[in-house]
Amino acid sequence: MSQYEPQRFAVLPPMVKHLLIINTLAYFANYVLQMRGIPLNAICGLWDVHSPFFRLWQPVTYMFMHGNFSHLFFNMFSLWMFGCVLERYWGSRRFLFYYLACGIGGGLLYLLVPGAHLTVGASAAIYALLLAFGMLFPNEYIYLYFLVPIKTKWFIVGMIAIELLLGVFQTADHVAHFAHLSGMLIGLVLILYWRKHPFSKF
Repeated sequence: MSQYEPQRFAVLPPMVKHLLIINTLAYFANYVLQMRGIPLNAICGLWDVHSPFFRLWQPVTYMFMHGNFSHLFFNMFSLWMFGCVLERYWGSRRFLFYYLACGIGGGLLYLLVPGAHLTVGASAAIYALLLAFGMLFPNEYIYLYFLVPIKTKWFIVGMIAIELLLGVFQTADHVAHFAHLSGMLIGLVLILYWRKHPFSKF
């Protein structure tokens, strides 16, 4: 496999580019349709299986919807920042499989959490990308707030701890912290499997 070389990633790889476009188009489609009285987020977002609004397509579509522009921006910024590296490292096919498996799997696992509420956003897949980057390049530095350098392995440990604490104690903040953790869990399983089976088809 190739090594981490940030200068190689100036051009967007195809899957990251397509995911950026799809998520952005879905956001603006929701914005336009909502003004016409069609709540696309409510139709495509992930509801609890006991809700009358739950539909079979939602574990897939929820990960392309976002609640507001800042939600979209930070998820897409992370997709660009970490996804470009991972797609170049893994190849487009494995990267897309990982992204979708973690997003869908994270959503399905989140449905097992008591009190799960309407969920939208790519965060389960995005947090899985963060985990993958931290496991593949543990000693590379990222910069918190573009200022504070921290090794990715410690950054990931901190993110997991924060999400776990917020999931337990901030139940009223309407953020699906356990969906983030669920996406990371799926990602961990896949990465460990690929380490044992490096020539797996996916």
